[in-house]
Amino acid sequence: MDHRVIVGSTILVVDDDASIRDAIADFLGGHGFAVRTASDAAACERELAHAPTDLIVLDVMMPGEDGVSLCRRLAPAGVPILMLSALDDVTDRIVGLEVGAWDYLTKPFEPRELLARIRALLRRPTADKANDRQAGGDVTFAGWRFNAGERRLRDPAGRLVSLSEGEHALLAAFVRRPGRILTRDALLDQARGVDAVSYDRAIDIAISRLRRKLADRDVTPLFETVRGVGYRFTPTVRSA
Repeated sequence: MDHRVIVGSTILVVDDDASIRDAIADFLGGHGFAVRTASDAAACERELAHAPTDLIVLDVMMPGEDGVSLCRRLAPAGVPILMLSALDDVTDRIVGLEVGAWDYLTKPFEPRELLARIRALLRRPTADKANDRQAGGDVTFAGWRFNAGERRLRDPAGRLVSLSEGEHALLAAFVRRPGRILTRDALLDQARGVDAVSYDRAIDIAISRLRRKLADRDVTPLFETVRGVGYRFTPTVRSA
């Protein structure tokens, strides 16, 4: 998705605080987005039933059904969800990401950071499209070519790179969710029982090995460490 597509995308802002909701809507509207708003979970679902949206900005602390519960129900549709919360504890961020949020921003926040994160998420493919690509064969990222089904990875020079079973499982998980923060628990679910990866520290070690293996042939950093939470795969993933 290029900048021309990002501008004009529809954003649904869900927050029970009218002043925050309206301020976000005005700010995003001023940057070329079509913005709709909802004050709670029920209003959000009415808006989604009325018309599709490209991204949801979702507050955690809402009366009635809270944002975590709503995110859990909406996540399978594959629409990017950016959660907002005044809760800044690592555990709260992990919970939000585990139930399906693509990103998490704590209040108060700088509007320009919200804008940057929204633009970054809109450049990423939805989960459904990412899964379709993975099932369809080769994908590319930063010059690399990867085929999860055939368990084959080639570097930008076309040379085959050997991956262990655990490294393959982790790379496949990242390729399916480019741009999303994957918690250690989520990565453990992908690699559990593989190469004796069965605890958080093993995930860190396995990703460190994967980083080194890819860095041997490319200086571009591909993995971002999100302190206390997990990791994000930063390159754009495309069908080959």
